[in-house]
Amino acid sequence: MCDEPEKPRELPIDGTLDLHTFDPRDVKDLIPAYIDECVRLRIDKLRIIHGKGIGTLRRIVHAALERHPAVGNYRHEAGSGGSWGATVVDLNLSNKK
Repeated sequence: MCDEPEKPRELPIDGTLDLHTFDPRDVKDLIPAYIDECVRLRIDKLRIIHGKGIGTLRRIVHAALERHPAVGNYRHEAGSGGSWGATVVDLNLSNKK
């Protein structure tokens, strides 16, 4: 049995964030941090995959997007790309915190 704390995972910052591997408790803090890093890297369009389920994770994501100053708008992904299981986000790169 190992008593060492789990090391933080390196998360690729490429504009697509799949939340299926994260604990829902972490999402509230993860979303703004990911957006900040995307702004820093000049990535202006994000795809956040939260799944369909009962909508709890989607509501957490949308609440975080509502509060972030760099978010221009967001919408459910259209067509076969995930429907309401993913949200597409347009960032305003000129709006810095």
